Amino acid sequence: MTDTVLNTTPLPELKPSRENTPLSRALIVVAYIVLIAVALVMFVPFLFSVATSFKTPPDATALTFDTMFWPPNPTVDAYRTAFESNIARWFLNSTMVAVAWILCRVTFATLAGYAFARMDFPGRDFIFTLLVSTMMVPGIVLIIPRFMLLQDMKLYNTYGALIVPFMVDVFGIFLMKQFFESIPIDLEEAARIDGASRYQIFRTIVLPITTPALSALAIFSFQGSWNNFLEPLMYVTGGNTNLYTLPVGLANFRSLYLTNWPVLMAIAVITTVPMAIFFLVFQRYFIESNISAGIKG
Repeated sequence: MTDTVLNTTPLPELKPSRENTPLSRALIVVAYIVLIAVALVMFVPFLFSVATSFKTPPDATALTFDTMFWPPNPTVDAYRTAFESNIARWFLNSTMVAVAWILCRVTFATLAGYAFARMDFPGRDFIFTLLVSTMMVPGIVLIIPRFMLLQDMKLYNTYGALIVPFMVDVFGIFLMKQFFESIPIDLEEAARIDGASRYQIFRTIVLPITTPALSALAIFSFQGSWNNFLEPLMYVTGGNTNLYTLPVGLANFRSLYLTNWPVLMAIAVITTVPMAIFFLVFQRYFIESNISAGIKG
């Protein structure tokens, strides 16, 4: 019977990983401290706005360190004044426009991005290059042509002026195309072998995987719509305040309440909170879109 020879070679000494060294732990702590400090600095203006909105006008102008972020005599008069105006209509307008932007851009960008990423048709690369090149055109240059087109289409001073010119965005098409190209094509080929049509592949296999990219596109669309000021100011003029969105309404408040800072800060807070809530809800998908999809050029 052959004896088994045991290997008595000593195992190499395990060295501590770089993540467990005192220097790496110290760097991680410093990084967290810096990030927390930066987050606090960026949060200070919003905290100051909230505190000012609950102050009286005299308290708002008397800036002291102890009352800067805490109202000495809290009151909701500023919010009462804000809601007595047409702000409810402006809030509804901004919400309707933002929802329309999100639905249209997500739909059209997803379909166009999938076509550019997976379908082969004449002139595909040239058309995509032409579309991407339009991203280099400053947005201010397009205001006058859009204004003239809206007048010819009888959409000036209507809700269509706030929605139609922004139904599709080249960046959204680019984002979705890059995400579709990051999905392994083997999944689609396997489904095609099983007899699935192009529509079935897109609806049941590809579309559910694109949730992170769709969420990122929805965040960008919502942010762009909610903060859009110049175009609504140009396209819904004529004194029709019922068509104002919140940014335009805030500018209107700025002219009416020139020195009443609590009222101005109150409507600023009302304008900011929905966007912050929307981002907090979808931030996980937004981060996933940058990690898993890898927006590449």
